[in-house]
Amino acid sequence: MSNQENSLYSGDRRIRNIVIVGGGSAGWMTAAALAKVMGHHTSITLIESADIGTVSVGEATIPNIRAFNQLLELNEDELLAKTQGTFKLGIEFVDWYEKDHAYMHPFGPYGQNLSGVPFHHYWLGSSEHAGAPITDWCLEATAAYQGKFERYTRQRGRPVPTNYAFHFNAVAYAAYLADYAVDRGVKRIIDHVDEVRTSKDSGFIQSLMLSSGQEIAGDLFIDCSGFKGLLIEQTLHTGFEDWHHWLLCDSAIAQPCAIGDHYPPYTRSLAQEAGWQWQIPLQNRWGNGHVYASAFLEQDKALNVLHANMPDTPTGDPNYLHWRTGRRRQAWNKNCIAIGLSAGFLEPLESTGLHLVQSAISRLLSLFPDRHFDDTLRNKFNQYSREELERIRDFIILHYKATRRTDTDFWAYCANMDIPDSLSEKIELYRHSGRIFRENLELFSEISWFSVLNGQGIKPNAIHPLTEGMQVAERDSLLSQLKTQTQQQAQAMSCHQAYIKQHCSMESQ
Repeated sequence: MSNQENSLYSGDRRIRNIVIVGGGSAGWMTAAALAKVMGHHTSITLIESADIGTVSVGEATIPNIRAFNQLLELNEDELLAKTQGTFKLGIEFVDWYEKDHAYMHPFGPYGQNLSGVPFHHYWLGSSEHAGAPITDWCLEATAAYQGKFERYTRQRGRPVPTNYAFHFNAVAYAAYLADYAVDRGVKRIIDHVDEVRTSKDSGFIQSLMLSSGQEIAGDLFIDCSGFKGLLIEQTLHTGFEDWHHWLLCDSAIAQPCAIGDHYPPYTRSLAQEAGWQWQIPLQNRWGNGHVYASAFLEQDKALNVLHANMPDTPTGDPNYLHWRTGRRRQAWNKNCIAIGLSAGFLEPLESTGLHLVQSAISRLLSLFPDRHFDDTLRNKFNQYSREELERIRDFIILHYKATRRTDTDFWAYCANMDIPDSLSEKIELYRHSGRIFRENLELFSEISWFSVLNGQGIKPNAIHPLTEGMQVAERDSLLSQLKTQTQQQAQAMSCHQAYIKQHCSMESQ
């Protein structure tokens, strides 16, 4: 082996010390994943402050979280029992398009594609069936409304997986992962960072001085410190791109309330006069929150709205949150990578918070650096981070823009506001032809985009011409068969509460 080849494999460039600042879901998800992948070959230290509180009102997720849990080889039933978790098949949006109107964004597909053409074109072209909600052809949506759940259903005698995610106690999830990470060698320090020391020459972070007097040196620093961005912003002054003009909501009040014996397998999003309200069912409580625009609604009135629309009696004090919507101009700056709220924030309308943590971790593992911190890796990480956030941003803006509501100043602004060109192009393509294309690395699929475009009242002027290759009678007969099949599959599923009691009840812990 030549000297050059030997240097590539000598390990002298390897990252030996990783320091994570901040606990919570972002910090402990990162620590757990790194500990799983790197084992004991790299020193991983996580510093969290005992002074920073957490908001425990439940957390809604999307199906991607299951891939993360599988990477860690977590026992799903045990995890749900320890986090008071329930299953989630989609999100229902109430009063978004107009008052007294509701639709669901389910996690599963509609019907089946025919001759390579998406199912919704056939549904839109059927005078016999277009009057029925398209969710009648989606197993996940049908089961959600019936309060049913199974991990698998049977189609033509074989098991087919259901598309699902979770509701769980986010604080308990972080604690569960903290135990996992510490068991695999992560060093946990409860202290406060008083000073961040950087190199005068390169500007790289060298070490952290803690209140206890301890100095923690590292090669790679991961900022999971939340909105304040202790490392990425306060130390490295990375800069922030503000999206407030598109997404007006900048505040939330979160508070749990009692729950009875019925917890539906879906999240609810209720549009209010200056924002919206979430309802997340756990085994032991409802997680509630009112997301609102402070320029259009005072805090006291926002709290009244929250209480007026709670499913039951509040249990605990309200938590008040404020944020700036947008992203850091670089998620990776020098030898610091921001993950979670420190990298940027999009309101939790489509439950993307933990996904953005998960995807950042995946990018880090794919583009993991050595101590030379190659600019090519850093630039690619930042490119992917920016594109992902921008596309999720567009998807969330769609909910506000495509509305008939003008009953308050907030909704009138949303209906008439300018939107990003990337979103305008997507809407116009669908409006003209019923077509939807998924961009590279885009989180939300064509099915998700259709769910919201259709749910928010946007109707295409035309459908795919290849649908004309099927006779009307044949098409309508097939749609009837698929609808009946969906209903039968849902009816055969277990009651959601019974399934949880059998497999992952919190009472079993």
